[in-house]
Amino acid sequence: MSGEEFYRRLRNGSFSVTSQINPEAFIEEYERLIKEGQKEILYIGFSSGLSGTYGSGKMAAETVSKKYPDSKIFTVDTLSASLGYGLLIDYAIRHRDSGKSIEQVRDWLEENKLKMNHWFTVDDLHFLERGGRVSASSAWFGSALNIKPVMNMDDAGHLIPREKIMGRNKAIKRLYEKMKEMAVEPQNQRIFISHGDCMEDVEKLEKLIHDNLGVNDFTVNYVGNVIGSHTGPGVLALFFLGNHR
Repeated sequence: MSGEEFYRRLRNGSFSVTSQINPEAFIEEYERLIKEGQKEILYIGFSSGLSGTYGSGKMAAETVSKKYPDSKIFTVDTLSASLGYGLLIDYAIRHRDSGKSIEQVRDWLEENKLKMNHWFTVDDLHFLERGGRVSASSAWFGSALNIKPVMNMDDAGHLIPREKIMGRNKAIKRLYEKMKEMAVEPQNQRIFISHGDCMEDVEKLEKLIHDNLGVNDFTVNYVGNVIGSHTGPGVLALFFLGNHR
């Protein structure tokens, strides 16, 4: 379903759950690609710190590589999620289209994945509570006090609360400040922003970044339904390259 429909349902009380993809599904997909003539496959995986899906993809790649020794199947655990994961794929596509080999693209991803910054805030702490990210008491008191956590992805690919900010607008400003502090030549980067059906907040964040850091290249999309199941409506996330996370 569309992002808009998904978040509308969550706001109206629907509940979603997620599950990982099994190795058999990966084997079927790898073999389909090989039979269609794709001899080189690079699986760029969602963070193993959040899901077992990457492990399934890697296991399947090893199995299929033995069956088709003339093919190349490489895997990369991005230790990233949402459009942080998406931005790494975007870089990979651009490197591929510039003529780099599959090995060069894989190596670039491995060398740069821990420079991919994920900074985000959520609007409803109860979704983090369901996923075990905050306690029930923290979610209750935080909601009552209008506390908005600012979180990021650590080097192990886990979502980590970093700061507690009073109020939504201050949390949005803090995302911009994190980019100002950590981004490498932001004016020369393509910046990704994902959201849980809150375009007005996206526009506020874009304006701060454009006006103060000179960034003109933005890509905006919904937080996907998998991550959105755990962060809820109103999540706002910013992705860029820094020297480290």
